[in-house]
Amino acid sequence: MPGTENLEVERKFDVGWSVALPALTTIAGVDHAGTPSDQTLDAVYFDTATLALAARRITLRRRTGGKDAGWHLKLPVAAGERREIKEPLNRELDSVPLRLKQLVLAHTRNQELVAVAHLTTRRTAIPLVAADGTVLAEFSDDRVESRILLEPVDNASWREWEIELIDGRRKLLDAAGMVFAQAGHLPAELPSKLARALGARYPAGTNPAPEPRRKGDASAVLLWYMHAQVEALKAHDPGVREGARDAIHQLRVAARRMRSVLASFRKLTDKGTTQFLRGELKWLAGAVGAARDLEVMRTHLNDLISAEPPDLIIGPVKQNIEAQLGAAYEAALTEGLAAMTGDRYFRLLDALDDFLASPLQGEPADKEAPGTIARLVNAERKRLRRAVKGLDEMPDEASLDAALHEVRKSAKRLRYAAEAALPIFGKRGAKLARTAEEIQTILGDHQDSVVLREKLRSLATESREGGEGNEFTYGRLHALEQERGADARTRFFRAWRQSPPRSLH
Repeated sequence: MPGTENLEVERKFDVGWSVALPALTTIAGVDHAGTPSDQTLDAVYFDTATLALAARRITLRRRTGGKDAGWHLKLPVAAGERREIKEPLNRELDSVPLRLKQLVLAHTRNQELVAVAHLTTRRTAIPLVAADGTVLAEFSDDRVESRILLEPVDNASWREWEIELIDGRRKLLDAAGMVFAQAGHLPAELPSKLARALGARYPAGTNPAPEPRRKGDASAVLLWYMHAQVEALKAHDPGVREGARDAIHQLRVAARRMRSVLASFRKLTDKGTTQFLRGELKWLAGAVGAARDLEVMRTHLNDLISAEPPDLIIGPVKQNIEAQLGAAYEAALTEGLAAMTGDRYFRLLDALDDFLASPLQGEPADKEAPGTIARLVNAERKRLRRAVKGLDEMPDEASLDAALHEVRKSAKRLRYAAEAALPIFGKRGAKLARTAEEIQTILGDHQDSVVLREKLRSLATESREGGEGNEFTYGRLHALEQERGADARTRFFRAWRQSPPRSLH
């Protein structure tokens, strides 16, 4: 039986052993309570010996008993919301399913998953039903006994209430919270049964980096931005492994953003750390990004062909492109996933965590943010202006294409530096970031056309040598890409004249 997935939305409440059940029909929207059912749920929770998953508020358990026996992985989405991924029970009870192992690799980093807690829950479950018969939610009265399996072994017991949405809306949970609060029952202090069982051993969570203040030091700007991108990288890691749409792109963007701001703000940290992280982030972006580039190329070429009159498509051009780029995409994807299961990737994640946890060592890191950050961002603006000025010196079209690619990379660095400066410079920083992004986007179209023209030329050569007779169509597609590139150049120079990037000073 294949695994399933759903969004779990619930609220928990701490209650005493002798408290009577609440009047559930006083909850707004509830017409009547369904027939109660008693269940005994046996759950073993798995984590690393260092509780790496608990530190991320992730729970992984094997449950028997009740209506949803199986392996459950719960990934936090927002307060009271978790993405729940279920896999069926396997014969080896202590063997975590491969899929679930892979989805938490960004946090376990190949550490062994071991049983850390055993919980037995005696549950009375009561459906909460609307007047039309819709089951809005399920109320659970849980009496829990826990045993910690890590040394030192510890036991605990408690009672809690839980309301989980079925087909109801979130406002039902708010209404239930009000009813329970009036009776003196407040929301649970801890987010899960595992957290309650671990007690003092439950690790502190990862909090967002505080937003930089204008009167704060410059290092806070870099740490704030890096923290957001590290979290984005980890958040998209499972999606890459599962083939989620756009996940590769978003993970690569996070890696590129970090690599870029580490260059722009390199004076805020030590040279060795910056060089190491930038080198490894470049490797990661390249390892996972090759598949994305091929996917974009294949999609664009298919769109080009679909827009052409059928009589201008001579031979199996679309089939040839699909076969070649499809095979290349699958190979690149396999290589990218292999890179993300290796020690090099996990050590990069370790290094990023260490970077965020350690004080920066650069000379001006403790200076006030506005002046220092403005100088560093404006240095990127000047770098971009120099790159644009150098376009006048290009002797031929090929050299101009290469130089425009360098302009694009400079615009991207300016954009990310300006994004990092948003908490300090607000609207001025946002405007600078938008201007740089526009340049980056236009020249992205140009660079895509350059790469596609090279690919089309290669395909045409192969067609001629193979006697397929498709050269006409490849040549036509090449001409369309030439036109696209020329249009992008025109749009870039127009945008540069009309709205060049302005200084933050």
